[in-house]
Amino acid sequence: MSWSRRLAFERAQNPSVAAMSKQTWIITGASRGFGRALAESALAKGDYVVTAVRRPESVADLEARYPDNCLIAKYDARDITAAADLVRDTLDRFGQLDVLVNNAGRAVVGAVEEVSDAQLRELMDLHLFGPAALVRASLPAMHARGTGTIVQMSSQAGRMSFPGVSTYSASKFALEGWSEALAGEVAPFGIRVMIVEPSRFRTDFNAADVLEFAEASETYRDLLSDVRADLAGADGLQEGDPARAAEIIVSLAHSDEVPLRLPLGREAVERISGAYRRGLDEVERWAGTARSADFEGVPASVRPI
Repeated sequence: MSWSRRLAFERAQNPSVAAMSKQTWIITGASRGFGRALAESALAKGDYVVTAVRRPESVADLEARYPDNCLIAKYDARDITAAADLVRDTLDRFGQLDVLVNNAGRAVVGAVEEVSDAQLRELMDLHLFGPAALVRASLPAMHARGTGTIVQMSSQAGRMSFPGVSTYSASKFALEGWSEALAGEVAPFGIRVMIVEPSRFRTDFNAADVLEFAEASETYRDLLSDVRADLAGADGLQEGDPARAAEIIVSLAHSDEVPLRLPLGREAVERISGAYRRGLDEVERWAGTARSADFEGVPASVRPI
């Protein structure tokens, strides 16, 4: 009997226990950083994990340690045409899909006038269009079972922004808006969405071979010099622990409730809270002017949401 058939048979004999004790994950960008930490945490818990990576050799050790629970899939998160095959391979091997983690990502640093159209589009492909395709490919399997968790790895920069990170923030803001709507659409079917918003964690995000800097222009060189230096110098000094973050996410995926948004790290909590307060203060300051744009005497419309 093949592994996938044996696994399906075992789950069929005791589906309630199997659903409670083991979950099947797809994790993109699992070669390092958050993705690697999540894969290690889920596998250590006894779950089944499909590591979707561009370099299969980067996770070969995980497959060697967990041969029955780990499947390596060569996958480029920007390739929307590959999403259906990844889900099909997951179902063929493990029989179900419980948790999808769209984790693959990186940043481009530079002023709006310094970042090219190609760089902006590439990050939108990586952080929005790729994840969207994989979610669409995954939902039929989750609908069929009436359960599932979609984890979207965003950033504190997905709720606030600052000079020099417009490209990265644009892609994460887009992912968050798309995911918030998705959460409302799939909740009636037992499917949860959790948007994770980390601050600085000790991953390779700030490493020289990952973080991309647009060519500095004379106009913005001095204005963004501190931002560039800060981001380039953060590698290895970040306060966040990826292993602890992964344990939190895996624990929540196994729990009865997940938050729509989960800031991770003290800095994320403080900065995102501050952004909400500043936004509310600005709305209240200009509320009178804003309300004056309506027709006088016309009642507010009744909306479905």
